[in-house]
Amino acid sequence: MRTTYMAKPNEVERNWHIIDAEGKTLGRLASEAAALIRGKHKPQFTPHVDGGDFVIIINAEKITLTGKKLENKKYYRHSLHPGGLKVTVAKDLLNTKPERVLESAVFGMLPKTRQGEKMKLRLKVYAGTEHPHAAQKPEVYELRG
Repeated sequence: MRTTYMAKPNEVERNWHIIDAEGKTLGRLASEAAALIRGKHKPQFTPHVDGGDFVIIINAEKITLTGKKLENKKYYRHSLHPGGLKVTVAKDLLNTKPERVLESAVFGMLPKTRQGEKMKLRLKVYAGTEHPHAAQKPEVYELRG
């Protein structure tokens, strides 16, 4: 009789991946990054064990959105005061805080649990090519497709 392998939290080995967002489509890049953060690319993936890797995304300001999403896609936030709803269009957010666009897309693809909150800490997004994680020796990750 075979038993199913279950990864244990102390056996998890975390790697660092770096993704260049220049010319990439937002949703396709975000789904790949979310899979890396969750650890779904590893053969020992276990859904209830946080076994994912760290992901660094550079050149966030050079991401592309298809169709009319640049003008029509809206990001909402609320101040928790009456009438405190703020709406920002993707074009404006890309000009001011391009990291937020990618973070929002990736975070939306992660679990909405305590485990998902820990996973969010493993995503590092930078607008330019410079990042402070050279000491971790990240390996370049090529997107599929």
